[in-house]
Amino acid sequence: MSRRLLAILGFLFLAPMSSAYADEYTETIAIFENAGGSGELMKTAYGYAVFPTVGKVGVGLGGAYGKGRVYEKGEYIGDTSLKQLSVGLQAGGQAYSQLILFEHAPALKEFTGGNFEFGAEASAVAITAGASAQAGTSGGRSMGATGGRDVSTTGRYSNGLAIFTVAKGGLMYEASVSGQKFTYTPKGQ
Repeated sequence: MSRRLLAILGFLFLAPMSSAYADEYTETIAIFENAGGSGELMKTAYGYAVFPTVGKVGVGLGGAYGKGRVYEKGEYIGDTSLKQLSVGLQAGGQAYSQLILFEHAPALKEFTGGNFEFGAEASAVAITAGASAQAGTSGGRSMGATGGRDVSTTGRYSNGLAIFTVAKGGLMYEASVSGQKFTYTPKGQ
């Protein structure tokens, strides 16, 4: 085969995957934008990190992992990953989406400055009932959200950060942010 034909076949194979990957972020951002409190804070946030899917599993000892993107003033600036290790009374598995809002430039700079960690005192607002229905997913416990299509949440910044989660499904009905560690890689590296 010629190189040109291989390049065309490669493009045809990879193009649908890259658009599906980009759509995952677009869809997740839209869920948070339309979910009351997170949507209101997103309008004025300096930046945010979005994780379309975080997988969490635990039986006594638990862990979670997810990949995300970081945005500054609405522009994609880099990639991030989330890792979590937990110990305690837990069993099952869960998938959820997570949004971290940065109130101002210093909060974003701290997050993107290297390895960033949330301690046990961090808390998230769970947006599950209505937002999950809009996303075509199921399950989850609702906290600070109304059922149905109109999701109403309240959220606020703490130390320049606000955290929101949307349960996508699973047997664990709560997404905890305690003990999460993040890494950041600038776009193009």
